[in-house]
Amino acid sequence: QVQLVESGGGLVQAGGSLRLSCAASGRTFSSYAMGWFRQAPGKEREFVAAISWSGGSTYYADSVKGRFTISRDNAKNTVYLQMNSLKPEDTAVYYCAAADELVVVTSWYDYWGQGTQVTVSS
Repeated sequence: QVQLVESGGGLVQAGGSLRLSCAASGRTFSSYAMGWFRQAPGKEREFVAAISWSGGSTYYADSVKGRFTISRDNAKNTVYLQMNSLKPEDTAVYYCAAADELVVVTSWYDYWGQGTQVTVSS
């Protein structure tokens, strides 16, 4: 079992930056691939970024490629999402999640955090 707690969300102006963190409990954090997802009001939850257990492989949604960077520190049981050049359309609740494999499909992720709100003003 893995418990996940996100932090770092907030209100930022367009063009600004935020760094989200996801702290995991449990000894097996380093064996999981980790992903970030987001859900805007009235929309389905969508994939944002994912990273392999070692950090050696990453995937990004086209909408964030070149602006967002996912990373992890297995010694700290933490995964990060650095978000630069933020746009109003990035406004959403952001969730981190853990999966056995590096995938982009929401349903393959077994463990989820409670989410953190990111609001980008124009």
